[in-house]
Amino acid sequence: MGGASIIFARLTLPEWQGEYRAALLKLDQQTLLARVAAAETAMLVRLPAITQSPEGRGERHAIEDSLRFLRILKTEKV
Repeated sequence: MGGASIIFARLTLPEWQGEYRAALLKLDQQTLLARVAAAETAMLVRLPAITQSPEGRGERHAIEDSLRFLRILKTEKV
């Protein structure tokens, strides 16, 4: 996530950020999967709103990186 983590830290992101952080903090498998699903849903709901906007570029990259990380998290924790 390298550069994206810097962008992530600078952006004040919408509601998907809280869901993403909640997913990262869950250790038990049952809760983790539910939190990951909630985070993925929040990000996928947000994407259409920023897809065509040049100002949304940083957030789009942060969402894409976060979705990749969640996929890795799911495969390694499941």
